[in-house]
Amino acid sequence: MDNIERFSVIRVDEKGKSEIEDIVVTEAQLTIVLNSQKLVTLPCSPKDLKSLAIGFLFSLGLVKAKEEIKKVNLDDSKGMVWIETEKDKDLPPLTSSGLFSRVDIKDQPKVESQTRVAPPEVFSLVEGFQNRSEIFISTGGVHSVALCDKKDILVFKEDISRNNAVDKLFGECILTDIPTEERMVVTSCRISSEILLKVVKRNIPILISKSAPTNLAVRLAADLGITLIGFVREKRMNVYTNEWRVL
Repeated sequence: MDNIERFSVIRVDEKGKSEIEDIVVTEAQLTIVLNSQKLVTLPCSPKDLKSLAIGFLFSLGLVKAKEEIKKVNLDDSKGMVWIETEKDKDLPPLTSSGLFSRVDIKDQPKVESQTRVAPPEVFSLVEGFQNRSEIFISTGGVHSVALCDKKDILVFKEDISRNNAVDKLFGECILTDIPTEERMVVTSCRISSEILLKVVKRNIPILISKSAPTNLAVRLAADLGITLIGFVREKRMNVYTNEWRVL
């Protein structure tokens, strides 16, 4: 499996020390070049790199539709992807850390979907989701995310970065013409405002996580019409916003 590497480690417990083999998740880097201009280098898992690049550009607003993409060339060995779009894009401002500042959300439309879900459907989806990632089961080192309808997982992605995992998911949807409206996202990661905004941009009404949200994510979900469900474990969950979608 290219996404893991084995190491000899020293295990220490109450009985003392012993040498064992441990499985560690692989970290790579992907440099995205847009219209001959180097954009960013992302630490990532070495899989689904075209989807990651396209999803990343969509999250920044640099790509709004598949039709804008003229060419995508990926060189796995160099960790480089070159993307050409139909017109040059103005790059958003850089922060001091070298990442892009968050896009203004003043003009972000509210999600008006009437899609609803029953608690047993949520529990069933999360149970299937938990058993999906062999890499997480082996290493505990990746975040997972899935696009779902009420019964099935439609697209599943994972990465060492939760933001990358979401970008891979939506990049795959863009490249393969998979609709996201009226569907749900299930994730293993903490829901930050950044994750929430990525979901809003795809007009997805329901976001489900095994983990916790941040306070800003809860406020944004309430304002932007997202049903935010967290701490889904066993047969319980917390519905933070727009609970009317939960039957």
